[in-house]
Formats: sequence, structure tokens, C-alpha cells
Amino acid sequence: MRTAGNRLFASILAATMGVAAFSAFASGQQPKPPSAGMNHGGMPMLNDDWPKVKLDKSPRHREWVSIKYGNRTVQAFVVYPEVKDKAPVVLVIHEIFGLSNLARSMADDLAAVGYIAIAPDLLSGFGPKGGGSSDFPDQDATVKAVSMLNPATVTADLDATADYAKKLPASNGKLAVVGFCWGGGKSFAFATHRKDLSAAFVFYGPPPDTKAMADITAPVYGFYAGNDSRIGATVPGTIEAMKAAGKKYEPVTYEGAGHGFMRAGEAPDAKPDDVKARKEAFARLEKLLKGM
Repeated sequence: MRTAGNRLFASILAATMGVAAFSAFASGQQPKPPSAGMNHGGMPMLNDDWPKVKLDKSPRHREWVSIKYGNRTVQAFVVYPEVKDKAPVVLVIHEIFGLSNLARSMADDLAAVGYIAIAPDLLSGFGPKGGGSSDFPDQDATVKAVSMLNPATVTADLDATADYAKKLPASNGKLAVVGFCWGGGKSFAFATHRKDLSAAFVFYGPPPDTKAMADITAPVYGFYAGNDSRIGATVPGTIEAMKAAGKKYEPVTYEGAGHGFMRAGEAPDAKPDDVKARKEAFARLEKLLKGM
């Protein structure tokens, strides 16, 4: 009897939940995403809804392009500034979350201050059924896929994207790279490879191998969080290694901010220290870009 009672209770509960779900669907409501404070794959759950709202309000021209090289095709998101003259190109490298709405919104922010921003989806072709970042079923799957990307393929994708963007009629031929978190590390690594960079901007990303620093030709500017010991611990050694290699490296640490402050500092539930760090970091980024 107890087993039968439990089954009856479970059936009633399931039916109740089903009615509630149907009611929400019928009223046009979307299912609520997991709390931003929950851990998901060892990191905070990414709330990617508010960046899309912001992006949808942008007055700037935005488009998707297919960049083909060899046997590979990379999808990239391009945003153009509303300026009279030709503009420099900024290559935007996404976080470990793939080419999210936040990454695209950051590209739009850079276009807003006068630059052609292009953000390649480095998961192009690696998603379910040959799709990209938006085709993965959840954050865990996306993070795992980005983590397993072949570094050589990433570099080739970035090269192809940079080559494409520099040849755009609206481009003045100058090129900079900016990356965030995982993309920050790739930005630093790209500086060891690409000789025509005017500057590399590294947002809370790890440094490349010390020996590779000898190949850097552009100035590297670092943006780090005070409450991020994992990445912060790499900065002193990077300063020494870059100095020994005779390279320009200027890191700034934003005290009180946490890892990912360029994302967290703009979120609806942003902490004051992250808001302050984001504002100061973007102002610094804009100033450095103008000085290229």
C-alpha cells in the first residue's frame, strides 16, 4: 500500500508540474534559467540573456560572415562603427563559453567607440551536426568543446579572420586583438605569432610559454582582477619574463574585482567593485586603442 501511495503521489506531482509548465508556455513565459550563483561545470552559470537585450538595441550595422580557408569555414560576427573614415580592426576572442551574446555585445561596444570589431566563432563546425557555439545543448558541453580545441586550429582560425577583416573596404589596415578569460590567453598567444599586430589586450588570461615571448612584436596590455589568485599569480612571473625578453607588457590589476569582471560588471546583479573595474578597464582599453 505504501508503494502504491508513493506512486500515486508522484503521478499527481508530475501532473501538477506539467500543468504549470503548460500554463507558462501558453502565457508566453520562458522557463527560468538556473540561478547565476549556481556552479555549472566548476564555474558560475552564464546568464546570456541581458547582453542580447542590449545588443538588439544597438544602432550599428551587424552581420554574420563565412570565412573560408582550406577545407574549413569559420562563422564570424562583424560590427561596423558609425564613422566617416576607414577604421582599425579589433579581433575579439570569446571566453570559454563560446561565441555568446556577451562576446557579441563586447564587439558592439568596441564598434561604438570607432572600431571594426570581428568575433569569430572558434567552435564553428564542431557543434552538434556541424554547428557552432549556439548549437551545444548546455554550458558544460560548450565549455568542454572550447577546452578541447586544437591550439593550431585556433591560431589558423584567428589568422583567417584577421586576414579577412584587414581587407574589408572600411578597414584602414591596422589590427589589434582582445580576448577574455580563455580568449585572453589566446590573445596573448596570438601576439607571439602574428607580426602585424598593433597591440594585444589580455583580459584575465594566462600567459604563453616564456620562450614564445621572444617572438612578440606588439605591446601587450594586461587587465586583471584583484580577487583572482589563479590568474593573478601568473602576473609577477610574466612581468619578469617579458622584461627579460625586451618586450612591452603593461598589466593593471583592478582591486576588489573578480575574474570575468568585464561580464560580471555589466550584469543586472553586478557588484560595485566589478562595475568600477569594468568602467575603468574599458576606458583604459579605449585610450590604448586610440594610441595605436
